[in-house]
Amino acid sequence: MRAGFAVWITGLPASGKSTLASALTQALAARGVEVAVLESDVLRRVFTPHPRYGEEEREVFYGAMAYVGWLLTEHGVPVIFDATAHRRAYRERARALIPRFLEVYVDCPLPVCIARDPKRIYRQAQQGAATNVPGLQVPYEPPERPEVVVHGDRERPEAAAHMVVVQLIERGYL
Repeated sequence: MRAGFAVWITGLPASGKSTLASALTQALAARGVEVAVLESDVLRRVFTPHPRYGEEEREVFYGAMAYVGWLLTEHGVPVIFDATAHRRAYRERARALIPRFLEVYVDCPLPVCIARDPKRIYRQAQQGAATNVPGLQVPYEPPERPEVVVHGDRERPEAAAHMVVVQLIERGYL
């Protein structure tokens, strides 16, 4: 059994993380590699069905998410984390747990993210209905040394996915 690996795709809400996760999933499937995508929005409904998005809750949530990723990779399943994880510590916890780990930063200007806003997160924040939106009301801590940087406002998802695949190959994960 080949060891699993993890790719954590991080960036501001609406930066293009999910679009990249989808393109990467397709690029890996074309190489015969099936992955498990751990999407924070989906897992949050399971782990915290009535989220308040406070720091303590986020600490527990991202810890559980990292653990699930570790468990899957230990069983040979490649994992893509599709999660903002606005604090570096959340992503570093996963990096410490998972030996074959790659961090991808989707760098996208906040005004572009606000203009996209497919989930209306920024609009809710501006209306006072949300109080903990990363990049707007709470700081987003970009990675200090991501293995891949993608520019979510100007790179095509397929090209960005290719950059990630190249890194996976260079590191011997594929």
